[in-house]
Amino acid sequence: MSKVAVFGAGSWGTAFSMILADAGNDVTIWGRREDVCATINDKHENTDYLPGIELPPTIVATHDPEQAVSGAEFVVLAVPSQTLRENLGAWADVIPQETVLVSLMKGVELDTLKRMSEVIAEVTGAGPERIAVVSGPNLAKEIAQREPAASVVACADEDVAKQVQHLVHGPAFRPYTSVDVVGCELGGAYKNVVALSVGMAVGLGFGDNTTASVITRGLAETARLAMAMDANPLTLMGLAGLGDLVATCSSPLSRNRTFGEKLGLGMTTEEIVASTRQVAEGAKSCSSLLALAHQVGVDAPIAEHVDAVVDGRMTAPEMMEAFIRRETKSEID
Repeated sequence: MSKVAVFGAGSWGTAFSMILADAGNDVTIWGRREDVCATINDKHENTDYLPGIELPPTIVATHDPEQAVSGAEFVVLAVPSQTLRENLGAWADVIPQETVLVSLMKGVELDTLKRMSEVIAEVTGAGPERIAVVSGPNLAKEIAQREPAASVVACADEDVAKQVQHLVHGPAFRPYTSVDVVGCELGGAYKNVVALSVGMAVGLGFGDNTTASVITRGLAETARLAMAMDANPLTLMGLAGLGDLVATCSSPLSRNRTFGEKLGLGMTTEEIVASTRQVAEGAKSCSSLLALAHQVGVDAPIAEHVDAVVDGRMTAPEMMEAFIRRETKSEID
């Protein structure tokens, strides 16, 4: 049994806490809102994000970061990617130096274009052997309902990846290990942008031919970027690539696909954001992923057009028309 601190009391942070608890660990969730923490402690339920799901008794919550990390061997980070730097800056001084830091976040930081593991290293000074990422087809509600799922634990140090693998391997959750941190992070971040595009197609009333075409070309676009950044292309064919992409693009539980559907129905980004408390990471990261692709000389038409729609410079119908009008070429290019 290990003591684990999970920073983030949203749906994914809470669901991942259940994975950890079911695997036999004691878990303390840090929550931004004291009322959410109180409800978790008093009712053993996160009524705001996972209503109706009973949490294991080995999960407690606190608003005090120092209390959350007290005795923790592992610290899991599950906050929105664009808030990581600010939040982690406030927590860095209380996180023990030997603690393994596990990122659940799927995004690329605006302005700096850094992946989440790079932000963690920069803010905390942790070396690559102390930073792991978890990525895969893991929709929070299904995880919380203990439906069988698999994922990838990636760390530059394979022994640390195996430690985290053991930490999270439970009755309904099967983790695999990898040393390809870059591939896992880019697969997790880029699939959100592709899901926005798929959601727009659904919102426009298009069927499976259209969505399958967008998913497939989205995978090709993701792989181009990942390979340009020295990732293993096989990672993009695995759980952190194709697996996560299929789940996020296909499920109505996906925030990014749902966000895209609303764009396809004619809502603006501002209207969608005002209507929900959930964060669609793709809407935040599409511009940074596009800039990252440009930085390494990779053609990224899906990211380019999604960014234009999210920013209000293009409509969803115009985006779909633009995809068809693009210059034809070989599929394997």
